[in-house]
Amino acid sequence: MRDRKGTIIYVGKAISLRRRVQSYFRPSTLRDAPPKLRSMINSVADLETITVRNEAEALLMESNLIKQYRPRFNIVLRDDKRYLALRADPREPVPRLTTCRILRDDGAFYFGPFPSAAVVRTVLDFTEKRYGLRKCMPIQPDAETYRHCINDIIRFCSAPCVGRVSPEEYRARFDEACAFLRGERLTVIEEVKARMQEAADAHDFEKAAALRDTWIALREMVKQRVRVTATPEMHAADARAGIRALQQQIGLPAAPTLIEGFDISNLFGTHSVASMVAAVDGLPDRRLYRRFRIRTVQGADDPRSIAEVIERRYARVRDEGKPFPGLILIDGGVTQLRAAREALARLGLSHIPTVGLAKEMEEIVLDDGRPPLLLPRDSDALRVLTRLRDEAHRFAIDYHRRLRNRLIRESALDEIPGIGPARKAALLKHFGSVYRLARATAEEIQAVPGIDRVMADAILRAVQS
Repeated sequence: MRDRKGTIIYVGKAISLRRRVQSYFRPSTLRDAPPKLRSMINSVADLETITVRNEAEALLMESNLIKQYRPRFNIVLRDDKRYLALRADPREPVPRLTTCRILRDDGAFYFGPFPSAAVVRTVLDFTEKRYGLRKCMPIQPDAETYRHCINDIIRFCSAPCVGRVSPEEYRARFDEACAFLRGERLTVIEEVKARMQEAADAHDFEKAAALRDTWIALREMVKQRVRVTATPEMHAADARAGIRALQQQIGLPAAPTLIEGFDISNLFGTHSVASMVAAVDGLPDRRLYRRFRIRTVQGADDPRSIAEVIERRYARVRDEGKPFPGLILIDGGVTQLRAAREALARLGLSHIPTVGLAKEMEEIVLDDGRPPLLLPRDSDALRVLTRLRDEAHRFAIDYHRRLRNRLIRESALDEIPGIGPARKAALLKHFGSVYRLARATAEEIQAVPGIDRVMADAILRAVQS
């Protein structure tokens, strides 16, 4: 929320933005709210929204925005409290994992931050035990440290301080732990799930419950890390290696030098838009991006919207004789993928390879009977796809904002007495947009047929307020 000067005065989050905003401006709220809340409501002149993918990302974004702008009506999170993260410094002689709340540019590895402290501590406990990492605090543990420590007994420490493992073996354990925390060892999570099932089958329900909690925390850690961590930049050589790897791992007839990706987004739950982004030799090429407004689908129906956009896009490519992509990427799971494949089949273009990228675990979804493909998080092939998917999402959100702002401006005309559909259409046709209308003079507005001086002044007050 911004005041009339454009200063950010409040940052909040909501699953239902409509309900949240309405709750502030109800007559009962304005009448019964505490003085501070009434002051905030009376100060609001504009609203700006940012769409994110899940609650974890919303929590982190809210925290970052409040710390960055320090809005005067936000109390929570204005202090120095931050979300927990895990830190590992590979430069230490015997590195270990610690928790922290501030991420510094100090050469250490950071994993997180994560909104749930319980998840962080469960993951830390599991990782230390799984990989035999030390928990003691000395930078260089020795035999004297070992005399006062029983972590090798109760926490499965590999005890490098007394030579139970060599420095090289301990370093290998540490590297594996970091790979796991980066999300590159998903089989470990499946092992925990299998142990949970074995314990349940043996009626050891206490152990099964503990393993269940650990499994849930590990999955949350992977999901949050995938969503919150920005996709790293890629060099051209890495991108080319990525598309070659995609050819081999998906089984494509050729390396996909042109990949086109699609995302569907809904505006206020009623207006749907789509974005198409493209990567050439594995790197995004903005000259090829396209936007679509969904024409035939009402409401939030991603599969049907995908089908419409795919059919419109590739019917035009076919009719104009332009080259088809080597791979089509759909943001979504098997339902969205099948809708895209059916649309291509109606066009006689079933030969174009198409895959989905499922959000939860970054699985590459195929529609040929093969199971989803799980690639290492640091693989060039997966990075090509996730970067393109994130670009499609960003491009769709940008289109949303433009449409939203246009709708908000045009709705200002609906509130002026005497401005009906015909006069509104005449004004927009004459000026092209409400943005230009707001910068016109009253005399210029009077030039539109059916608009007198009184109405011109009312129009300016409405679009400039």
